This record gives sequence, structure tokens and C-alpha cells, in this order.
Amino acid sequence: MSWSEEDVKLVPLHWLKMHEEIKPKNRDKLLEMTKRWGGYTKPLIVDKNTGAILDGHHRHSIAFMLNLKRVPAICVDYTGDSSIELDVWPACGRTALTKDEVIEMALSDSVFPPKTSRHSMADDTPPIFVPLETLRMLPVLSGIDES
Repeated sequence: MSWSEEDVKLVPLHWLKMHEEIKPKNRDKLLEMTKRWGGYTKPLIVDKNTGAILDGHHRHSIAFMLNLKRVPAICVDYTGDSSIELDVWPACGRTALTKDEVIEMALSDSVFPPKTSRHSMADDTPPIFVPLETLRMLPVLSGIDES
């Protein structure tokens, strides 16, 4: 699997689902950096079937604070792609976690504590730049593929 800028879609913010909490201090630091940059420089990684966020909970959180309509994301087949590996962070209180548990949590009204799941993927995300104004002004249409 090799990701490029063409793999990045602008997905509706309301479609995304968190499965773990964020750290407010980390969010606040990222918020200030994003304002300074004037845009997003890294896409979120999300499950294409459910909208579950695999990587990018802090970027998702600041999107609400910045009143964005969409965010850049790479949509993957989480449960069907064996190159996406899942582990837990040391000292998170768990010894293991399954992809199904991540999806179940994302679809529930609860979330895991911060730094519970640790996803590893074959490739790094491509460098991008999507201006905040672009993300604020795009109308939210049905589906996730229009960009």
C-alpha cells in the first residue's frame, strides 16, 4: 500500500467517530500550530465503512473548535487490511485490543482513555496542505467521496 495526495479525501466532520479521548494539552498545542499554519498538513486515517478515526483524534477535535465542515482523511478498510496493525500503548491498562473492539467503541457513546490504541500502518501519510478556509466553506453533501 502506498498513499499519495490523491488518496486524501475531504470528509464530512459529522461522519467521523472517535474511539478514544484526547489530551487537552496536546489538542491546545495542535490548535495553535494549525492556526499558525492556516491549514491541515496531515490527513486523518479513518475506517471507510464506519468513519471510525484510527489516527487523528486531536485533529478531529480542533476541527470542531475551528468550525470546519470537513477534514482531510485517508479512508481505509480497517478490518480487511492486514497491513494495519493494532497494539496498545504501554501503561494504558490493557494488554490487548482488537479491531472489532475499536469499531464497537467508535460506534458507541463511550470512548477509551487517551493513548489506548496504537495503530501501525505500512506507509506514512503524504504531506498535504489544505487551507482552513477551504475546510470551512465546503458544503457538506451526502457520502464521503465528493471532494
